Amino acid sequence: MQIEFTATDPTRDRQGCVVVGIQAPKELSAAAVRIDEASQGALTAALRSGDFKAEPGRTLLLRNLAGVAAERVLLVGCGPAAKLDAAAWRQTVTQLARVLKELGSTSAALYLPEVEVRERGLDWRVQQAVQIIGDGWYRFTGFKSDKEPAPKLKKICLPKAFLADPRVDCEGAARIGSALAQGMALARDLGNLPGNVCTPAYLASEARRLGRSAGLTVKVLGEAEMKRLGMGALLSVSKGSREEAKLITMQYKGGPSGAKPVVLVGKGITFDSGGISIKPAAAMDEMKYDMCGAASVFGTLLAAAQLKLPVNVTGVVPASENLPDGSASKPGDIVTTLSGKSVEILNTDAEGRLILCDALTYSARFKPDVVIDIATLTGACIVALGNHASGLMSNDDDLADALLSAGIRAHDRAWRLPLWPEYQEQIKSPFADMANVGGREAGTITAGCFLAKFTGAFRWAHLDIAGTAWVSGKEKSATGRPVPLLLQYLVDRAHAA
Repeated sequence: MQIEFTATDPTRDRQGCVVVGIQAPKELSAAAVRIDEASQGALTAALRSGDFKAEPGRTLLLRNLAGVAAERVLLVGCGPAAKLDAAAWRQTVTQLARVLKELGSTSAALYLPEVEVRERGLDWRVQQAVQIIGDGWYRFTGFKSDKEPAPKLKKICLPKAFLADPRVDCEGAARIGSALAQGMALARDLGNLPGNVCTPAYLASEARRLGRSAGLTVKVLGEAEMKRLGMGALLSVSKGSREEAKLITMQYKGGPSGAKPVVLVGKGITFDSGGISIKPAAAMDEMKYDMCGAASVFGTLLAAAQLKLPVNVTGVVPASENLPDGSASKPGDIVTTLSGKSVEILNTDAEGRLILCDALTYSARFKPDVVIDIATLTGACIVALGNHASGLMSNDDDLADALLSAGIRAHDRAWRLPLWPEYQEQIKSPFADMANVGGREAGTITAGCFLAKFTGAFRWAHLDIAGTAWVSGKEKSATGRPVPLLLQYLVDRAHAA
C-alpha cells in the first residue's frame, strides 16, 4: 500500500474515492461539510432520509456528486463524539478497511483522521489508520489453487494539512503504521504456515533472508553446537523430532556502537503435539501457532529496520518441534540447563519454558539492557485474560510500566501478573532444582516464575501471548500480535534517548 500526503481539497481531489467522517447523530467533519456545500446538501439529504446512520463502522457510498471531482464519496460513521475512544476508532477503521478492499477504485483520499478521538492526537489517528488498513489487506493464499483477487486499491492519500503543525509528526506516524503492517504481515505469514513447511530449518533460512534484506547480522546454531554449550533443556524438547533444533540470533544495530541492546526472545515451537504428554486431537492443528512468539520477533525486527530506529535490538529464537517418539523426553526425566540448574520434566507439554530458559541464559552474552521473552506459553493465560490482553510478568517495575504504556498506545494491551515468592513453592522438586510445572493453580504465573529463575543477570519481562497470537475457528489466522506493542516500546525508547 502506497501512502502519500497529497490530498488538498475534498471537493477537488481526483482520487477514485474520498473518505470522510460523520459523527452521530448528524455532525459532519470539516471535509464532509465542504463536500456537502459543493454538492448542494447531498450529505445532509442522505442523513435526513435515513439512508445512513452515523454509527461506528457504518458506511454509505455516494457516486458522482455534483461539484465533487472524485467519482466516489464514502461516508464513514464514527458514532457520538463523546463515545469515540481508541476502541471505537479502531472498530470504525477496521470496517472501513473491509469496504475499501471491495471498491473498484485504485486510490483513495483519506480525510477520516481529522475526526477527533478522545485522548488521542492526530498522529495516533494517522498511524492507526495506516496500520489497520494495511493489515486489512493481508491475505494468506499461498497454498490455494483458486487465488483470491488482490484489492484494486493501491494508494492512500492523506491531506497535506496534516503536516502543518510541527509539533505533530504525522509523516512519521504514517511510516510507523506502514512498517507495522508489514511487520505484522511477516509475523502472520510465519504463523499461518503449516508445520510441514515452517520447520526450525525453515525459520533459520527465513532469518538469513531477513538478514540480507534488512541488514541484520544472523547466526544459527545447530544441535551439535548447542550440546557443546550445555543446552540440555532446549535439546530435551527436540529429542522426539526428526527435525533438528536451531538457535537463531538476529542483530539489528541501529543504535550507537556499544549501546546495550534490547533482546527479544521468541518461543519457536514450530509444532507442538505435547510430546509424550500428548494433547487432545481437537484443534491440534492450531499448534502450528506455537511459534508465534518467534514470528513476532521476526516482524518486530523487520519493522524496526524499515524505520531505521536508532536502537540496538537482538532477536533470539530457540526453534524446535515437540513430538512423541521412542527417544522423546518422558515425564520424570531430569535435564541440566545451560545455566547449570537442573529441571525435572513432569509434563512434556510444558516445553516452551524449557527452550526459553536456555535461550534466556544465552541472551546474557549480548550484555542486554533489557530482555523480553514472547511466548504462547500457557492455556491458563487464555482462561485468565481471554483473547484481549497478553499476560505480562517482570522483575523490573520500570520495564513493566514501559511495556504496559506501549501496549495502551498501540492498542495491543497487556496485563501485569505477580511474580511473588510464594508462587515459587509450586515448582519445587524433590529430585532437581525445580520442576517444569507447578500444578493447575496459577499456571501462567508459575510458568513465569520458572523463567524468572534464569533472569537474575538482567532486567527482564515475559509476555504470554497464548490468547492473543491467533484466532481460532472458521476464520483462524495468526494476528501479528504483539508486534505493535513491541515496536511501540522500541519507538518510545528511541524518542527517549
